[in-house]
Amino acid sequence: MTFASWRRLVGVFAVLIGLLIALPAFAQQPTRVNPTADSVNEQKLLEALKPGGPQAVTGRASIPDSRAPSLIQPGGRDWRVWRETTLPRIGAGTIMGMTVLLLAFFAMKGRIKVEAGMSGKQVERFGSYERFNHWLTATAFIVLGLTGLNVTYGRQFLLPVMGPDGFTAFSQWAKYLHNYMSFAFVIGLVAMFVQWVVYNLPMPSDIRWIAQGGGIFGKKHPPAGKFNAGQKLIFWVTILGGFALAATGYAMMFPFYSAPGSLAGYSGTMEGLQTMSVLHGVIALVMIAVIMAHIYIGTIGMKGAFWSMGNGKVDTNWAKQHHSIWAARVLPKDPPGKPTPAE
Repeated sequence: MTFASWRRLVGVFAVLIGLLIALPAFAQQPTRVNPTADSVNEQKLLEALKPGGPQAVTGRASIPDSRAPSLIQPGGRDWRVWRETTLPRIGAGTIMGMTVLLLAFFAMKGRIKVEAGMSGKQVERFGSYERFNHWLTATAFIVLGLTGLNVTYGRQFLLPVMGPDGFTAFSQWAKYLHNYMSFAFVIGLVAMFVQWVVYNLPMPSDIRWIAQGGGIFGKKHPPAGKFNAGQKLIFWVTILGGFALAATGYAMMFPFYSAPGSLAGYSGTMEGLQTMSVLHGVIALVMIAVIMAHIYIGTIGMKGAFWSMGNGKVDTNWAKQHHSIWAARVLPKDPPGKPTPAE
């Protein structure tokens, strides 16, 4: 065999070896990419990763934690959007909306005064125990509200001012304060319910109070007992909303210490924790807005109202104007023949 023949034979073998190496690569790389194919459809992949589905993709783990085999939790993306975008917008709209509403009300109505003027005589409205429990619950709620708002808005407003280290330390202590003050809040709620529920049951006079707008429009003040319909609304929002906050909050604080099927047991799943977080945030915002209105009425909104929770006493003319049914029970009767002061 001549040298030229050997050269041609080596060339053929080189070409064959090159083809053998290249063919597997060509087989794995299609010449066309189908963007709608199941293998590259992200939505189909996420659906397959959702737990409990008919074709759910699951893993296996040798440890007792049932969450460990989860490859990914697709609902977390929706929760993150809610947590970082939707909730801050709802919160800003709720708080700013209530602020604007109260400012507009104050501009139109001004401070609600006692029409007959202060008599100089007082009657006890709340005892020391009632006032102590009110301020315990109120203080706990304010601390919970501020530390909770830090979770939602702290990064946007406090982080640039305090810096990463300062904000981290502050948020850590705020978390401890939020968790531990919740117990004082719940104790206050229970005591508040026990001592005031009998005065906050619906009464026929509440319908008249609502129909007349609580005396806000015009100068006629509808009759009311120890608590009027507006105060009863605040009471039930505080009680029901407060216990709902406690339930969702403790379900997030202790997600693995309850039996399956219970609220805390449900929150032991990632989907459950996300649901608890959403409910906790929405309920908190509603309560903050309602309590803002309560604080306004109890301070600058109505003359003489603050002292009912300050020293526990109110002016008798204030009592007759705003809570005439209750005043008729607790105020001494005027002697026969003595003229009644103008109201």
